[in-house]
Amino acid sequence: MKTSKELKQEARMILQGRWGKAVLLNVIPSLIIIGFSLVFIVPAVVSQVITVMSMNNGYYDYAATAGTGNYGTVSSFFSMVVGALFTSGISWTYLDLIRGTRSEISPLKDALRAFNGKTLVTVAILAVLVNLFSGLWGLLLIIPGIVKSYSYSQSYYIYYDSTLNEKEGLSALDTITASRKMMNGYKGKLFLLDLSFIGWHILSIATLGLGYLWLSPYIQVTKSAFYENLAKND
Repeated sequence: MKTSKELKQEARMILQGRWGKAVLLNVIPSLIIIGFSLVFIVPAVVSQVITVMSMNNGYYDYAATAGTGNYGTVSSFFSMVVGALFTSGISWTYLDLIRGTRSEISPLKDALRAFNGKTLVTVAILAVLVNLFSGLWGLLLIIPGIVKSYSYSQSYYIYYDSTLNEKEGLSALDTITASRKMMNGYKGKLFLLDLSFIGWHILSIATLGLGYLWLSPYIQVTKSAFYENLAKND
């Protein structure tokens, strides 16, 4: 297994000459998510304003208050699923670059590549199950939840590879199980890889978040390299 330094060096080589499109590949999903989130947030804000106005007029509108909570729940669920779909498409693109099966990034097309038929459904189910299982383990203690999130971290990559090798691809549960088995003995390795980016996170925060335009692709390519290296050793 390659060291964190070697994986990061590989990521920089892949991004050389592609930084501009890599940044755009990450920015497009963010803009789309913000736009769609406003569709849910604006009605929630309007509902809250109505509630406050009703209280000022001497009565309390319980229906409006309930509506605010519903909009918040829907918005959170939407962001989780759509975020997983975008992240999957981006990660698969970087994995293809690492493998040499492609040489260019098409920001809009690649960001949307998981929004396709059965892939969309399976990735959405994966997102729900991964968050559910990690959350349930987290109810015991914070540490078990974090450990399990690392166990399930390769699920989206594994599902992508299964669609390349099988017509139907693995089911969501089988994909999670495969990730858990693949990460046996390697969760600490991925944790240390994450820790190695702490300095870059601090610099990105110091630039009011602008640094993440470059840091996010750097991390994602490095983690794609981690999976590729892990899959070869599995």
